[in-house]
Amino acid sequence: MKFAIASDHRGVQVKSRLSDLLTRMGHEVVDYGPKDAGESVDYPDFASKVAKDVSEKKVERGILICGTGIGMCITANKFPGVRAADCHDDLTAEMSRRHNDANVMCLSADLLADNVVNRMVEIWARTEFEGGRHARRVEKIQQIESEYRS
Repeated sequence: MKFAIASDHRGVQVKSRLSDLLTRMGHEVVDYGPKDAGESVDYPDFASKVAKDVSEKKVERGILICGTGIGMCITANKFPGVRAADCHDDLTAEMSRRHNDANVMCLSADLLADNVVNRMVEIWARTEFEGGRHARRVEKIQQIESEYRS
């Protein structure tokens, strides 16, 4: 699977670690930066790069990291077809995929332990969308999105 990944200055170290993890899992990773945490950057600039590629289906999934994950999630969800979820534990990681077909995972660099983040990404990367009644709900989200984008 092809992943796009980005962070703000708070998430640079987590991003680097997750890029390595995904590569070891056999995935292709495109890193949209930033390269170092030395200078403060604005999370919308980096979230939009990942969300755009997910929206345009250039990558299958994206991962975004900032201080809380919230700003990245808000930004990513502005793009058509993006279903970004701010995940904070194993259950939200799994259910965002299983029930919501989330294609962007947003994470906190400041509030989650490294082992928790690693486990969540492993779960999220391997969990498939359940479909069924959940597909109907995701279709309704897409209908709402298309109504308000026109």
